[in-house]
Amino acid sequence: MPHTLDEFNRATPADAERMLGGLYEHTPWIAARAVQARPFRSLAQLKHAMADALDKAGADAQLALIRAHPELAGKAMVARTLTAESTNEQSQAGLTACTPDEFARIGELNAAYNARFGFPFVLCVRGPRGTGLGRRQTIETFERRLRGHPDFERAENLRQINRIAEIRLADKFGAPPTLGDEVWDWHEKLAQHSDPGFAEAGQLTVTYLTDAHRACAQRISQVMRDAGFDRVHIDAVGNVVGRYDADPAVAQPKTLLTGSHYDTVRNGGKYDGRLGIFVPIACVRELHRAGRRLPYHFEVVGFAEEEGQRYKATFLGSGALVGDFRPEWLEQQDQDGITMRQAMQNAGLCIANIPKLRREPADYLGFIEVHIEQGPVLNELNLPLGIVTSINASVRHVGEYVGQASHAGTTPMNRRRDAACAAAELALFIEQRAAKDGDSVATMGMLAVPSGSINVVPGRCSFSLDLRAPTDAQRDALSNDIVAEARAIAERRGVQCQLTETMRASAAPSAPAWQRRWEAAVESLGLPVFRLPSGAGHDAMKLHEVMPQAMLFVRGENAGISHNPLESTTANDMELAVRAMQHLLDAVAADQHQ
Repeated sequence: MPHTLDEFNRATPADAERMLGGLYEHTPWIAARAVQARPFRSLAQLKHAMADALDKAGADAQLALIRAHPELAGKAMVARTLTAESTNEQSQAGLTACTPDEFARIGELNAAYNARFGFPFVLCVRGPRGTGLGRRQTIETFERRLRGHPDFERAENLRQINRIAEIRLADKFGAPPTLGDEVWDWHEKLAQHSDPGFAEAGQLTVTYLTDAHRACAQRISQVMRDAGFDRVHIDAVGNVVGRYDADPAVAQPKTLLTGSHYDTVRNGGKYDGRLGIFVPIACVRELHRAGRRLPYHFEVVGFAEEEGQRYKATFLGSGALVGDFRPEWLEQQDQDGITMRQAMQNAGLCIANIPKLRREPADYLGFIEVHIEQGPVLNELNLPLGIVTSINASVRHVGEYVGQASHAGTTPMNRRRDAACAAAELALFIEQRAAKDGDSVATMGMLAVPSGSINVVPGRCSFSLDLRAPTDAQRDALSNDIVAEARAIAERRGVQCQLTETMRASAAPSAPAWQRRWEAAVESLGLPVFRLPSGAGHDAMKLHEVMPQAMLFVRGENAGISHNPLESTTANDMELAVRAMQHLLDAVAADQHQ
């Protein structure tokens, strides 16, 4: 019989340690230290306590644990000397059924990895869903990580070990992440739709109003209907809107708004945006199953466009809800010459109704959004959830240095007017200047020497600047310093500097009351409350223009990478996001009843 958390909390230390036996390969002291921190309110809290004990144990103990792990499809598997847990896991991943070529390749990788890093490669082969990676996935991950930095690989092995322990813990306590599994499966089904050219290559790309985009809208609509939403429709810009009506006994109820986008970047990941659609759908499905109504309407929107991939306009979906849809966008053309107006007409959308989409802020309690972090912070801290304090302010410039093209062999170093070196000096300066703030970021994402030649001193060099900070004032100080230095570099080097600002967006700080609700929700799960800014833009920053907003971040795997096929999170973390939102919805309901 599976253990219960109450049973574990009441057990003697020795019995409690036995309940946790086998979670960490041949390393019982981690469980022993966690037992000392009882009682626990949740398995998530217990899991975090074990991860924290490992984190504080020091490098020697951590390396000993890594080295206690068997090689994948290695000698221990062949000799059948693996622990029962490892045997089960490698079997679920199909490693016990490798072809001779696969077995030989994994053997080569094991040897190369050990030779390079001095410890074995560790991978949670049951994967993010807990049902097992395929052998091809395992080999591809092995090959990719073989190219990693030693410090990163040691840390990544520990993260994989903690993930293994998380799955084993759920098995021992009979507590699979059922809700998280369903949210995971919804993502997988939605990812079956991809634009032509990318679909054939096995890549996920869904851009505004393509056939794949419209198929996604239909699938999301059906998931909403199946979950028990009272009304579901696709609006005039392609947003999928689901509404779960308030308790009819409540007079003039307001509405709580949530959602995120379902379009993607080209060759992107499965969870960016879409997680913020499916988590609240799961909450509605559970409310509907329980026959519960809230004292407010709950509106979930799958925003049709946020990424600006097909047309040079972003936040089309959320912008329409705040009255920010510009008629001139309709005449923009995509790479095939199709205007946005034509795409909307082909999709059967009524352009004349777009102004009617604007929401009346007085009717709304606020906007909340769940989103994958798209960064490494939560992953490195072993935290599944984080509270967003603000969406960073940003400013962008495009620039060019103009010097003098000249012969690379005959122009002395002290007589050069090298435009590329000027840009290189600026690139190093922005790195140093942003680092001084601690939480500002600066990027020179484009750098080019037009018509450059290997034997010519660059006479022109174009570049871009993307500058972000948690507040407008901090962004402005960063921008002012960088612009001043860009011009000073030009003066010192005898080149011209041309800079044009192309975009400026204000910070969107979280509404304190809504941020506190997310904090209480995370705390209710027994998890530490960790606050961080969002460096990326989100639909919440558009809704911020008209109503209070706050966001919850969910940890990403693979160092938190996003806008990339490696973007990932786990069913367990999705489960915690659903539980956190359920707590928030109940807290708002309690406030409304007062």
